[in-house]
Amino acid sequence: MFDKQPHAERDPTDGSTTEQNDSAKSPEKEKTERLPARETWTVLYRHFRPHRGVVALGALFTLIGAAAGLAQPVAIEQLVTRLSDDESITSILILLSGLLVIGTAVDSLGSYILERTAQSVVLDSRRSLIGRLLRLKVSEVERVQPGDLMSRVTSDTTLLQAVTTQAVVSGFSGALTIIATIVMMAWMDAVLLGVTLGVIVIIGASTALVMPKISKATQRAQEAVGMISAALERAFGAFRTLKASGAEQREVAKVEEAAREAWRHGVKSAKWQAVAWSSMGFSIQVSFLGVLGVGGSRVASGAISVATLVAFLMLLFYLIDPVSRLIEAVTQYQVGSAAVARIVQAERMETEDLTELTPSAVPATERAPASVVFEDVTFRYRPELPYVHHGVSFTVPGPGMTAFVGPSGAGKTTVFGLIERFYEATGGRVLVDGKDVQEWPLAALRATIGYVEQDAPVLAGTVRENLMFAAPDATEADIHEVLVRARLDALVEKLPDGLDTVVGHRGSKLSGGERQRVAIARALLRKPRLLLLDEATSQLDAVNELALRDVVAEVSRDVTVLVVAHRLSTVTLADRIVVMDAGRVRAVGTHDELVQGDPLYGELAATQFLATSS
Repeated sequence: MFDKQPHAERDPTDGSTTEQNDSAKSPEKEKTERLPARETWTVLYRHFRPHRGVVALGALFTLIGAAAGLAQPVAIEQLVTRLSDDESITSILILLSGLLVIGTAVDSLGSYILERTAQSVVLDSRRSLIGRLLRLKVSEVERVQPGDLMSRVTSDTTLLQAVTTQAVVSGFSGALTIIATIVMMAWMDAVLLGVTLGVIVIIGASTALVMPKISKATQRAQEAVGMISAALERAFGAFRTLKASGAEQREVAKVEEAAREAWRHGVKSAKWQAVAWSSMGFSIQVSFLGVLGVGGSRVASGAISVATLVAFLMLLFYLIDPVSRLIEAVTQYQVGSAAVARIVQAERMETEDLTELTPSAVPATERAPASVVFEDVTFRYRPELPYVHHGVSFTVPGPGMTAFVGPSGAGKTTVFGLIERFYEATGGRVLVDGKDVQEWPLAALRATIGYVEQDAPVLAGTVRENLMFAAPDATEADIHEVLVRARLDALVEKLPDGLDTVVGHRGSKLSGGERQRVAIARALLRKPRLLLLDEATSQLDAVNELALRDVVAEVSRDVTVLVVAHRLSTVTLADRIVVMDAGRVRAVGTHDELVQGDPLYGELAATQFLATSS
């Protein structure tokens, strides 16, 4: 290989093995900071606001159902009174039946409206989050595990559904119902009300102490769920390597550890929720016994009637539902606030200002080959890391082919990342067509570029979908032309469904060389003005490499082609060669000039000659 350590120098986007880049790309397990209550409510209202009219309607139906329920104890009091006075109870029974039917029907309708709205909240949240995550800067995505980001779209938004509708409405309607019930209790008998409130307040205060514990445990459980997704994504992303390495059990152990972590925190959350719920039930039962004892003595003394005691006990039992809803609302808030914090953390990650623009939308006058200039460019992936580029300068006029060569870690692939604005230069300027890339609209800049990554990724789907991924408006004629140029036409003819053949996860049904040719064809179909090829022929056999080399040479007549190359056969075709070493440009020239004038290039070339002759 032309590079003494082939494939070692990569930027963080494609699995760098360069020591200085490893720390730049390694995803971190980020701890989620809990948001202040005020900020949490602000975020919740933002999700709630578009649906506030429908939620208000659902809340209204819920309150009507609650009112129908509250009327029942009053009707029962009249029923008991009429029975004591030996009067007719037919009208009371009809009223009770009506209240029961109306209350149940209206409450069910309200519950349906709220559940439907909750699903809409989740949909809106997922759409917003997905749109944001796919516009994240490359450097942001490299900071976290992809699986963790995915869990925020799936499990965290699911938790959001309960707190944005049910928790808000249940808390509001439950509080109103409790107030109405207490008012009715006070109207019936203030002494019995005092007994009831005394027990509920004492136990309720102790219950409130466990709510923060529920939130903390749920937040940790959600983080662990994110780690499960990350671990699985890691394993499936290199599934064949996993199998070949016999690493199944080790990877299973890693995923199981994350699952156990989620289980541990989930159990903690369940424990504290159980404490909250049992405390509520205990307070009602104690209140019932207290009211029964005190109320019995008041009936005996003639202070209240039996009918009033029965009605009060009915109200006390009725109080179970709104108190339950209120506690459930608080519990859901604690659970949901953890999810909100993780969603907000994802929303705060930096995104790119990107609008859709395809190559066909670029005016014909702007189709000329692009020029590239680096002016004293310095770059490092993070402030705490060493520089990758130390004043890199070179000029590439168009059209033609320029090859970048040098030892591993020289910063060759990083050049492409800076041109594409995957990263921003720390110092100096990167110019395309004489204009700083910082001044280009991102969509317009990238619409002029065709890019083939080192690993030549192929997406799950069909061959056609992969080819048209960067050129959705391409015609059948365009596709056929590209297939011929990339030497893919014969392969496609052999496939069972031709262009519509499914290639498998990450192109697993294709060979390495076939995936590379698909990636090259995809870049050519984009009809770029600037073509970036990062070891684009590294996995091709000699015949296909020769064919693709001829294609690149042909393309370079009309397009500016930049190649990171490790094979001498590719390098010798270049119009100019940029030799990089330790983040600097040490020489620029043709193959013959550099063999004579640059010792490093001469050494690399000699190594390649030895490799090809052996």
